[in-house]
Amino acid sequence: MSDSTVNTRKEAFIDLSVSNGFAALPSNFYTRLMPTPVPAPYLVDANPAAGAMIGLNHAAFSSKEFIETFSGNQLLDDSQPLAAVYSGHQFGQWAGQLGDGRAILLGDTPAQDGSAGRIELQLKGAGATPYSRMGDGRAVLRSSIREYLCSEAMAALHIPTSRALSVIGSDQFIMRETPETTAVVTRLAPSFVRFGSFEHWFYNKQYDSLRILADYVIAQFYPELVASENRYHDLLVEVTKRTAHLIAQWQAVGFMHGVMNTDNMSILGLTLDYGPFGFMEAYDPRHICNHTDQQGRYAYNMQPQIGHWNCYALGQTLLPLIGSVEETEDALKDYQLQYTQKFDELMHAKLGLCTAQAEDAKLFDTLFALMQANHTDFTLFFRKLGELKCARPETDAILRDLFIDRAGFDAWAIQYRIRLIAENSQDEIRRLEMHQTNPKYILRNYLAQVAIEKAQNKDYSEVGKLLHILQRPFDEQPEHEHYAALPPDWANGLEVSCSS
Repeated sequence: MSDSTVNTRKEAFIDLSVSNGFAALPSNFYTRLMPTPVPAPYLVDANPAAGAMIGLNHAAFSSKEFIETFSGNQLLDDSQPLAAVYSGHQFGQWAGQLGDGRAILLGDTPAQDGSAGRIELQLKGAGATPYSRMGDGRAVLRSSIREYLCSEAMAALHIPTSRALSVIGSDQFIMRETPETTAVVTRLAPSFVRFGSFEHWFYNKQYDSLRILADYVIAQFYPELVASENRYHDLLVEVTKRTAHLIAQWQAVGFMHGVMNTDNMSILGLTLDYGPFGFMEAYDPRHICNHTDQQGRYAYNMQPQIGHWNCYALGQTLLPLIGSVEETEDALKDYQLQYTQKFDELMHAKLGLCTAQAEDAKLFDTLFALMQANHTDFTLFFRKLGELKCARPETDAILRDLFIDRAGFDAWAIQYRIRLIAENSQDEIRRLEMHQTNPKYILRNYLAQVAIEKAQNKDYSEVGKLLHILQRPFDEQPEHEHYAALPPDWANGLEVSCSS
């Protein structure tokens, strides 16, 4: 099928008003093009929670129009599809021009959550663009399911993220390591502008375009900065703060992005571009979730430092607008403080502590060292910690069983109890609060793999079931208890890479 077969819808199957604010930027910011149609598309799964964000109800998901539209085979009325250009640093090296190599922005629509904002709709896997760098522009079913599930899992964990509306599959085969079928994910976000969008204009010495982009971002997403004395300085301050807070939230749930290149960093502080991500299981601060990352640049314990590095890369691009090195450095100076304060706040909540005391850092550090030495499951431990009773250490069996060195845990638990008693902690109140902070259900790699393998055999039920479970990560869900269990032995061999 050729691009010319993409049709504009004759009648709206939904009341979805679409425009494209990004398309109002000069033409050098993007390439206008149609999605490349896929043969015989079919629905793998659609997400009512994301649909509600743009005014779509469940009934729309089963319609032919929905499948044709969100596979890229036909356009929404007034859509102005385009692929954006950007550049970036990849694994610490300047990679030059990149861009939307397999993503096409359909446009934006008013948010239906009561806010005054708009939400962009982007098709990932919609075909080759001028920025595909010899790629085919397609996404495979495997990676599409992973992004669909994880973006919604992150949203349910209250972590800023792009969202996922649907996965549309096709039996068209493309080559990765082996032949795989294709899919298209519809992603939702207020904006997909990234640090690399600014790097593109800076390193090409097109400072007028750099200013146009910065003014666009400020006007659309940081309007409170429009009247600032130095709005570009203040933009960098805000993005630095959001990035520091985002990564603190990642660390607090054990999430690893896997590819923190500057072209994957959101200017709004969102988790963006899910590829070889992973959630921490047996605690290891040096864990690398991306099999491609042989040097461990994006290991779990490196993420805060890399976030700082990326903010400096953004600061470099904004220097011509900010006006001086000193002011640029001033805008960046609080990254570490913002990260540390946010992570400390989250750690206190994870341990059910209502106050901050001088010795708390030692308590946290001792715990993490113990968890590392015992390969303790990150999510299970913090969830079960909420069941600890201040005056009843004999009930600690469910926690002690997570440690080989049970005496080591007992020694830490004594100090933890002393700390709880010092602030008159009440078991049941603390339990409820900790269970709303420490999730029971996360997207473990093996859970995603089970859903993927069933979907590859035309059984999409596990994708929908897993989505439903992950959208309530703090609830007990006793009927789904086994989804919170330790991973099976076979899961130890699972690997994800940049092709994931």
